[in-house]
Amino acid sequence: MFLTARVEEQDVVNGLSSGGDDYILKPFSLKELDARITAHLKRELRRREKTEYCFSGELSIDYRAKTVQIHAEYLELTKLEYEILEFLSMNPGMVFDKDRIYEKVCGFDAEGGSRVITELIRRIRKKFRQYTETEYIETVWGMGYRWTK
Repeated sequence: MFLTARVEEQDVVNGLSSGGDDYILKPFSLKELDARITAHLKRELRRREKTEYCFSGELSIDYRAKTVQIHAEYLELTKLEYEILEFLSMNPGMVFDKDRIYEKVCGFDAEGGSRVITELIRRIRKKFRQYTETEYIETVWGMGYRWTK
């Protein structure tokens, strides 16, 4: 969600095209902000209620059971590895920098730093390589990571 004093149509288009989920113009009421946040949370809940996603026929992620299979083999992932995989896979094609991924999986007030994301993604890739040659997490140099479509 973007919050800005800019009101030109192109500013709204730029905000939404650069990854924003919503755009709210000032002045706004707290009721409107509350309604927008509630709508976004409901959409996220509906996305999480989808039981299973399949990619390329070989990869299966069950978001409810929090399991990942490749060719019917379950991957042993830590909680943070799974959270990263879930976040990226639910947003295919979108690029996220390490800070954004860290905030999403660890929270805003977590202790530590986003450098751990690089190591966790390396470990996820290593576990994937045991069962497939497909690279599901792509590095976008200078920008971050994305789940390949």
